[in-house]
Amino acid sequence: MASAGDRTWEEPGAHAVSPGVFRIPLPLPGDGLRAVNVYALQGEGGITLVDSGMSRTASWDALQAGLKQAGAELGDVRRVLVTHIHRDHFGQACAVRQASGATVLLGRGEQRSLEYILDDTQGDRRAPWIARLRRNGAAELVDELVRADADRQSPPESEGLWELPDDWADDGERVAVGERSLVAIETPGHTRGHVTFMDAAARILFAGDHVLPHITPSIGFEPLADGLPLADFLKSLMKVRDLAVDTVLPAHGPPFNGLATRVDELLAHHAARLAASRAALTGGARTAFDVARVLPWTRRDRHYDELDGFNRQLAVQETAAHLDLLVSEGTVRETTVDGVRRYEAVG
Repeated sequence: MASAGDRTWEEPGAHAVSPGVFRIPLPLPGDGLRAVNVYALQGEGGITLVDSGMSRTASWDALQAGLKQAGAELGDVRRVLVTHIHRDHFGQACAVRQASGATVLLGRGEQRSLEYILDDTQGDRRAPWIARLRRNGAAELVDELVRADADRQSPPESEGLWELPDDWADDGERVAVGERSLVAIETPGHTRGHVTFMDAAARILFAGDHVLPHITPSIGFEPLADGLPLADFLKSLMKVRDLAVDTVLPAHGPPFNGLATRVDELLAHHAARLAASRAALTGGARTAFDVARVLPWTRRDRHYDELDGFNRQLAVQETAAHLDLLVSEGTVRETTVDGVRRYEAVG
């Protein structure tokens, strides 16, 4: 199912994927992902959306056009189910609520991050990311990102309306959508509060960014990242692997079949990345930044220096997540010198 539409999945419109379910791709201007899928579910009393898109004029217009093609309008939206807090998923949720009176549901695990984002006393909200990059040895990347912000010729488009949701979703919570019943499944890893939604009767999984057909999601990219996000992600993959679903509806890319097969591919990918990360330490202690620079990135095996600034940041964060998991397993040792973490192989 993820073959014929691979090259055209981001085309705008309302694409029927199951009775009463439409996929509405919304553009992501300036983002390599190109688009994010918002799903519109028809039900008695109105429309339920899964995710909402990034707060951009083009995205807002595409959402309204897609709803119209599906025989609805913005005012028909009664609920927005958000898989996680990233701006291409949560970005328009509160604006939809403001325009339609819909309620917004977000995974409870995102509460800490969202409250941090909404706290006006925090000052520069980039501070946690900057501090994390410096701890991982990426001071020169921090300088590059700060210079890029200073050199910006015009202010970025508004990130939209960010507010608390009406409700927080817990693992196993049932959400009624007309006669349809969805179950929220906590799947931390991509973010700590990521949730997927399963329609058991229709054998559908609304997967968000947890399981994507062709790419691997970033790990632990959030303002207050802590713990072992890669360990969480791998556990979450196993949690959904054997769900009784036929169709996976991802946030990026076309719908696909074969959930277990794709999960196994992701598990194998991360096993290989763990091995490569440890192998990169054979020459002595290195920072996550050092290791990121010698690993290949993206499906095209690009060098770190070929990535843009944002994706370099993701690369360093993800490398640290792999190294931290190796530390927890005892095959790598971590030391901190002058505020910078360094890793070395054990044995």
